[in-house]
Amino acid sequence: MTTSAPLLAVRGLKVVIGGRHILHGVDLDVAPSGVTALLGRNGAGKTTTVRGVLGLLPRTGSVRYDGDETAGMTTHQLVRRGIGYVPEDRGIFAGLTVAENLRLAERDPDPAYDLVHELFPELKQRARQAAGTLSGGQQQMVAIGRALLNRSNRLIIADEPTKGLAPRIVTEVAFALERAAQAVPVLLVEQNLALVRRLAEHCVVLADGRTAHAGPAADLLADAEASRSLLGVGRRATTPLGPKGGDH
Repeated sequence: MTTSAPLLAVRGLKVVIGGRHILHGVDLDVAPSGVTALLGRNGAGKTTTVRGVLGLLPRTGSVRYDGDETAGMTTHQLVRRGIGYVPEDRGIFAGLTVAENLRLAERDPDPAYDLVHELFPELKQRARQAAGTLSGGQQQMVAIGRALLNRSNRLIIADEPTKGLAPRIVTEVAFALERAAQAVPVLLVEQNLALVRRLAEHCVVLADGRTAHAGPAADLLADAEASRSLLGVGRRATTPLGPKGGDH
């Protein structure tokens, strides 16, 4: 996909859950900079791929991160090696405050609270509020803030970060991911093609648990026939975003 060696290289990833084959052999490269989008129709295996890469599901195949094979590594070992994760379900601790949720994610001696509060000032304002009482958009801010908190992160994986959010929050999330990608590569699982168009340089498309396409994101999105064939006309409608690099 790129002329430089990928930061994350996945080959032949297979996942079987309850005797059912979910992934049949996914190949995926994440470039060492910018945003790589992981696309596909609902049920194509995107979230399963991410969870397999992170060791949250048993899998076979090769997953190389920063040149090293990760077989045998636990999820927390991968996180300590610099992978920030924004899960599809946000994964916040509802009974803890916003500040406590963020504090649990700290690994670096100098966490990037300046960046997190600049991007999401509501988190500073609501630091003592129980995370479970936040709106869905505010909870997503907490989930993304945790991934941005450690300056030592070398990869951020964001799984459907705009799902179910109001347009204003989608724009804020887009800006936050754009800022993050200036410093660290991002693997973005997303169905909002307006967001993909704005952020992603590369894309990988899954279909039926396999890699169906890989290449420049702009080329795929400019090809109406290929987009229809690979992503389907029934995909979630895109949400308009503010100007790139701009107003959140």
